[in-house]
Amino acid sequence: MKKLISLLLLLFILGGSCSDEPYEILEFSPVNYNIEDMPYVSLSEYNFFEGELKNLTPVYGVIPYELISSLFTDYSIKNRFLWMPDGASANYISSSSVFDFPVGTILIKNFSYDNVLPDLERKNIETRLMIKKESGWIFADYIWNEDQTEALFSLDGNIVNINWLQNGTERNINYRIPSASECLTCHKISDGAIPNGVKPRNIYKTLDYNSSSMNQLDKWMEMGYLNSYPENLEAVANWKDLSEPLEKRVRSYIDINCAHCHSDNTHCEYRPIRLSYEATEDLANMGVCLTPDTNLGNGTDLIINPGNINRSVLHFRMNSNEEEYRMPLIGRSIVHEEAIEMIEQWISSLENNCN
Repeated sequence: MKKLISLLLLLFILGGSCSDEPYEILEFSPVNYNIEDMPYVSLSEYNFFEGELKNLTPVYGVIPYELISSLFTDYSIKNRFLWMPDGASANYISSSSVFDFPVGTILIKNFSYDNVLPDLERKNIETRLMIKKESGWIFADYIWNEDQTEALFSLDGNIVNINWLQNGTERNINYRIPSASECLTCHKISDGAIPNGVKPRNIYKTLDYNSSSMNQLDKWMEMGYLNSYPENLEAVANWKDLSEPLEKRVRSYIDINCAHCHSDNTHCEYRPIRLSYEATEDLANMGVCLTPDTNLGNGTDLIINPGNINRSVLHFRMNSNEEEYRMPLIGRSIVHEEAIEMIEQWISSLENNCN
């Protein structure tokens, strides 16, 4: 059973004026799929959503998904959706690998803020698509208008000033919409574009759907979007979940926020650290007791100096807003305060056995 809006079609019998045959429910996609013409000029042309576009109510077959731990982007709210053409399914490779998605797959990620001043309303900023073509993945970014009625294609990048209330405190940022080259900086393996978060270990969680709650991978299989996956899949931790071990929370956060650049064949492969979840089973790969390749001249002497946050490069970069120093470089302009608290707690808990 596959795709997208439910319509009732009356079955006529040739030669007759009426029939006792029952109605048949067929499921198919209302998404406007013509991959040769993609990316379209406007977001509405895809027909991903029904009703008012700004509400992001998905049509049948455009299914929401969530990551267990999500990339921080200046406290923006993210809504993620997945769509595949009829008869297409993804293949499982490994828990740490992006799914082998078929041609025609579209990954949708919307960025918004709640309680935007002066009216305390939600405001959509951009909707990013990654579209799988025969030649590989392409980027398509759609920038929302002030009326929140449409989003138009652009890969030029932009700055949008956002003034909003967060937990009762007024905050203001210049939100950066990335250009095509900036997208590729974080979304590449060797010279090819690739999605980042859609790996089994990041998706293996229960999600509430309209009529049921189920594991997301089971939902993908129900929709025909995934062929299979193994039992006993190890998932990352939700870094906000205090019931999880502190080290696992840290590794999960670092994986989703940093590994896309600090892995083999990626933008920062020249650095001496490897920050994927599986790589940081060895804490030396995260930089514990490791001398940095760049002397910042600020008293930091190890990437992670156990028990000493003030001498740890990782803490300094995560806690800096200066473009020269901050990590990640792209995707944030302010410090992720809650994550910094966790990192400080973890570094302080480490015993200094560096020789």
